[in-house]
This record gives sequence, structure tokens and C-alpha cells, in this order.
Amino acid sequence: MKRRSLLKSTLLPMIAMTVLAAVLGGCAGGKTADSSSRITIGIPQDIDSLDPHLMTAAGTKEVMFNVFEGLVKPDASGDLVPAVASEWTVSEDAMRYTFTLRDGIRFHDGSAVTVGDINYSILRAQGTGIVPALSEIAVVNTPDDKHVEIVLNQPDSDFLCNLTCAVIPEKNTSPETTPVGTGPYKFVSRSPQENIIVTRFDDYWGEPAGIKDVTFKIEANADAIVMDLEGGSVDMFARITSAQRDQLSDKFEVYTGTMNLVQALYLNNAFGPFADVRVRQALSYLLDRQGVMNFVSDGEGAALGSSMYPAFTKYFLPELNDLYPTDVDKAKALLKEAGYDEAHPLEFSITVASNYQQHVDTAQVLAEQFAVSGVVKASINTVEWNTWLSETYKARNYEATVVGVDASTLSATALLSRFQSDADNNFVNYSSPEYDKAYQEAMSAVDDAAKTEAYKKCERILAQDAASVYIQDLPCFVALNKKYTGYQFYPLYVQDVAALKPAE
Repeated sequence: MKRRSLLKSTLLPMIAMTVLAAVLGGCAGGKTADSSSRITIGIPQDIDSLDPHLMTAAGTKEVMFNVFEGLVKPDASGDLVPAVASEWTVSEDAMRYTFTLRDGIRFHDGSAVTVGDINYSILRAQGTGIVPALSEIAVVNTPDDKHVEIVLNQPDSDFLCNLTCAVIPEKNTSPETTPVGTGPYKFVSRSPQENIIVTRFDDYWGEPAGIKDVTFKIEANADAIVMDLEGGSVDMFARITSAQRDQLSDKFEVYTGTMNLVQALYLNNAFGPFADVRVRQALSYLLDRQGVMNFVSDGEGAALGSSMYPAFTKYFLPELNDLYPTDVDKAKALLKEAGYDEAHPLEFSITVASNYQQHVDTAQVLAEQFAVSGVVKASINTVEWNTWLSETYKARNYEATVVGVDASTLSATALLSRFQSDADNNFVNYSSPEYDKAYQEAMSAVDDAAKTEAYKKCERILAQDAASVYIQDLPCFVALNKKYTGYQFYPLYVQDVAALKPAE
């Protein structure tokens, strides 16, 4: 708590000076445009690609959600609704999905969307591997200029959720520099490490966006967020900390929800000590989950015991939270069996991206909790986001890391597919024949009850194996200047800017 009080006392004078400068500047320059027709939204890191079929980071996908659409898209209630397609049917054996192209839908460049564009986009996304489940596609047929038929290699009653992947024009040969989609906003420009600018697409097929111009401003320095919000250079910031929330003035509305992610101490199972299940289990016994939550988020959020969060109601298993109750003696006994004691401690580093304060705070608390055993010494290595993404996530060059894993689609596969032994995005290098078998059971099941039980089996295996040290789904505090309204939480990592509008 002292840390937060100190942060507050040092920031307030800076905020006051920034606000005063903004007021004086406004008086000098005069108001030249309706400020509510534009908004600046702070984001913690730059996007990793403008090409929707090459995007990796959740932070990129949540921004570009406003630019690109698939055949279907998620809504704020967690349902899949028509987007590029106006309707669809699924065969009884869940192997054939048929879509009807929406009448009159256009790309941002003014060209009409065709079934050829859809065919191209699906096969291109399949080729990049950005949605692993697309590898299930056997063939894409376009029997006429209104219908697209997707035939799978095996039954998959959850396959629809994978078709949120972006539809783009086949004729666009440079999607990395000139992205073109069908969403409510179209791309204007990008200044690396500074901002991404989009503007309302006036020919959008659906309800038009409430605010015309949007700037996503990169705010990599977490210590500057409150100052920039109060100073007016940023109008909105999602996922502020509880400490930052408490520092904001009453000109901001703070919306409270959950982040819809699995925050954990992810362990590189290929790193020597963590190949031993006893070591992984010992760290789980050393975890005081509530202690982490109390420090990082004032006790708010949802406790997790495996790789699933509560928004996925029918899959979530709260009883797994109690699988490893805090037990220092049991942890020390397991570590001793594995060859570690006070004279020969377990030592490892926790790599964490510096722009996510919640993850940094979590790493610090974990290091302190582990140290209580006298057998574990965890050091913290903070790095810039791009370094974390390239070295930790993609290259898997790390020992342990704290991060939140999100679900890119409305399916359990989004959270569980990455733990298959041969998955390209299995950044923890987890390998279990038992898990692989259970996951394949889930994928091949047509009956929903059987599929759900197979997914739950996967969760139990991850928890029992202590594949990682599961902690919580963090609370999400969204700061929005009261000049605007309409913010909506989604059960996915999404920022639906089109729903925002000027306050009346």
C-alpha cells in the first residue's frame, strides 16, 4: 500500500501542471473543431502487423477488430452474429458449413466483396497458420456468386468461431502497408511506436460508428497513463490498474469488468528444472493466489486453477482453484525429492513485459512468495514488449514469464489448443500424450456434452500436471472521459470503438 500512496503523491503535482498547461493552451489557441467527433485511445504497445492474417499479439487484434471482419463476428453478449455473411447453415455431421454473402457489402476501397475474396481469405489465413483450426478445412467451394461452402476433414461443431478471421480483397497485394477490410472503421495511417489512426467507414453495412476519427496512441510508459488522461492527450485507456483508477478525477467514468484472460506464471517446460512435474507442483503449492490478487488488484478478479476463465461458463471448473492450496512444507518436500534444498536452491528468472504493470506487480509478489520457502530464488527480468514478443513468446527463449493468455475466438479451443505437443503457439513447450488424446476427443466430438466433458478433461490434466502456475483473470478497469459514453465489455479481448458515442 505504501507503494501506491507514494505513486499518488508524486503524480498529482505533475497532473496538476499538465492540466493547467492544457487549459492555457486551449484558451490561447481556441476551439476549432468539435472534440467529440474524435477520440484518442491509449494502448500499451504498438501493433505487430497490419496484415490480419499475420497478427500475433492480442493487443493488435483488439485494435484491428474495428477494421476487419470475418464471415461472422462476436457481439458483446458472446454470441456469433452475421458479418460478411448474412446467414449460414451447418450439416448434421458438422463437416459442411455453408454461408450466404451479405448483399451490397463493400470493402473500404469501395470494391464489392465477392465469394472469390472470401475463398482467397480463408485459404490465405489457413496458409499462414494464424488460426490453427483452419487446418481442418479440406476444401472451400464457391458454387455461385452468393454462396461459400467449407468442407472439413473431420466433424467440428465449434468450427464457426474460427470464421471470425478477416476477409480481405484478393486484389490487395500489400495488406501489410495498405490494410483494407469491411469493418466500421477504415485504416488511415500508422506511425510506428506512436499511433494508429482510423476513420469511420461511411459505407459500412451495419450501424455506423458513433465517433468519426479515432487515434490509438501508444502509451508504453505505464507511469504516464494517469497524467496523460488527466492532461487530455488521451481520452480513454483500457486495463488501468486499481491504483491508477484511484488517482483519476471525476471527469472520468471508470467501467469495471474482467480482462477475459488467464494470467499465470507460465513455465517453459523445456527448461531443465521445469521438465520435472514435482518442481512445477511445488511452485503451485507456494502460490498464495489471494495474496497476489490483494496486492495486484485490491482482491478483485477471478481465481483460476487452469487455462480457462469464468466467461466460458460451461467449461470453467472453479474446483481446480483448490487443487494446490498454499502449503510451504509440501512444496519443500517436493523440491527436496527433485534435488533442491537451502544449500542447493532452485533458481530461475521471470521475464515480464515492462508496459504491463499488473504483470510486473504479479511477478514481484510471486518472487516474494517463493522466497518464503528458503529453497526458491526467482529474479525478475523486465523487457520491452517487442523483445518479450520476439524472444519469450515466439523464440521461447525464457525460463518463466508472467502474462495473460486470451481467447481469440468464442471457443474453448482458443485457450486449450496451444497446449498440444506439436502446436506452433505452444510457447510453454508443454508435452503430454494424455492431453493430446483428450484434446483430439474434444475436436472429434459432435455431441456438445461429450465435447464439453473432453475440454474439461484437458483442463484437469493441465492443472494436475501444473503445466504453469495459474493465478487469476484480472479485473478490467476502463477509464473513459465523460465526454463519451457507450463502452461495452466483451467476453473476448476486444475494444469495440464503434459502440462509443459523444455524451449528450
